Amino acid sequence: MIRPATVADAAVIGEIHVASWQAAYAGLMPDDFLAGLSASSRAESWARLIGDGGQVLVAEQDGVVAGFAAYGDGRLYALYLLPEYWGRGLGRALHDRVVEDLSGDSAVLWVLSTNERAKAFYVRQGWAPDGAAQTETIDDGRVTLEELRFRRPLP
Repeated sequence: MIRPATVADAAVIGEIHVASWQAAYAGLMPDDFLAGLSASSRAESWARLIGDGGQVLVAEQDGVVAGFAAYGDGRLYALYLLPEYWGRGLGRALHDRVVEDLSGDSAVLWVLSTNERAKAFYVRQGWAPDGAAQTETIDDGRVTLEELRFRRPLP
């Protein structure tokens, strides 16, 4: 089941965000950075965004919130699942609902250039790199992210 997130979902969204980053970015980001991620601080950020009307969906399977997506303004900002739910179709279901909700001729997302799993997922969903790249720093400049922009037409 895909449904709009509520502020009450923020804690589990924070947990999913951290668990997904720790699994997906192992070997792609510094181990100490990933180990230091805080589900509670992520939850606070998600609670603020949801409370302010941000577009966030959650995916439930068998009563467990197993993933989430954030989007708006022609952009997919985040799509993460608990690692144990990868490969079960929940990511695709979340993605498809986001694409239905987005408006305009096309949408964009940014993906870590070294995240081959995510890039392959998005290509299967009709996204393609459009040639744009950016470098972003996080963790007070200690972690550098090289990202590629993907684009896809909207229905």
